[in-house]
Amino acid sequence: MIAVVGHADVTSESLGLIEAGLVARLRGESDGGPGVVRAGGGAPLAFARALRVAGRDLVVVIPASGMVPALLPERDRVPTGELLLLAREVRLLTYDPGDRDACVGADEEIVAGCRRLVAVWDGSPSDGRDATAHLVAYARARGVEVEVLWPAGASRTTLRVTPPRR
Repeated sequence: MIAVVGHADVTSESLGLIEAGLVARLRGESDGGPGVVRAGGGAPLAFARALRVAGRDLVVVIPASGMVPALLPERDRVPTGELLLLAREVRLLTYDPGDRDACVGADEEIVAGCRRLVAVWDGSPSDGRDATAHLVAYARARGVEVEVLWPAGASRTTLRVTPPRR
């Protein structure tokens, strides 16, 4: 299984570039196995669309409280709706979608269960919002093959603000 993690705050133009890069990679593989993502926008949505184009299955992991799906943050609801329409399988995982650390823990669990990780990552360090660098290091430390994708011309929508030093 291939997992994808990456920035959720890519521009709409970048989403198309990322999807095209993912399609090219998926078409170059012979195994045809499924891909897995955690519910949300940005990289997961581009991957889901690329899997559809490549004729491969998608597994979507959504948050749960017990055996009941949890309410997603507003920004993730529309992209997750599309993910669910594209999914071959939906898995529930207990985590709080409003808690950054819980989301990182869910991503770690997904990464630990895959053979390869594609990181849609601009190379920036992890910060209080984005944990892509952490997940790349986490995968590498566990022997998961990591491939980084950041197409030329891709950009993010939010300004990267460095916290003040104390």
